Amino acid sequence: MKLVALSVAASLAASAAFAGGYVAPVVETAPVVAPVVPVEAGTDWTGFYAGLQYGQGNAELSDGEGESDFDGYGVHAGYLRDFGKLIAGAELDYNKADLDQSDTDADLWRLRGRVGYDMGKFQPYLTLGAARVSADYGDEDVSETGVTYGIGAEYLVTDRFSVGAEYSRSDFSDVAEDETGISGIDLDTDLVQVRASYRF
Repeated sequence: MKLVALSVAASLAASAAFAGGYVAPVVETAPVVAPVVPVEAGTDWTGFYAGLQYGQGNAELSDGEGESDFDGYGVHAGYLRDFGKLIAGAELDYNKADLDQSDTDADLWRLRGRVGYDMGKFQPYLTLGAARVSADYGDEDVSETGVTYGIGAEYLVTDRFSVGAEYSRSDFSDVAEDETGISGIDLDTDLVQVRASYRF
């Protein structure tokens, strides 16, 4: 009888232990931390700049009597302010135009506003302003103020140095008289230039 009682007790103990089952220990893994990638600072076009430009163009009088290709070269200086995606500023430039069809040289001054779009190191832009041309054309002294406008693009090679290309057009009214002595001859110029600027 004692043997039966001990067998039943042992059986109950084994059943209780088995009912609880084996529970594997929970191992908590350390959280994975993503590496911090440094964020590149944005390009800031704000500041003064100055440089040189060279290109070729065409000048044409509205009476059809005068037309000439020319080389245009000179200097420029200006200031830009970066407002985020919008860049605005102003520029003054001087160009010496050597006309191919004559020995005439012309002086072209331009004061222009400029609005661009910030694409990092690349900036497309538009210009609009006033132009002043002065030249001795034949026996006439041509000197007139007109409107100028254009489109261009600039690329930052370094933080201090940029290169670009630009097309501009300048329109001048009543720069000369016709054969009857009546004024009304207009002058239109087209100019394509490459530019290099140093940024202060």
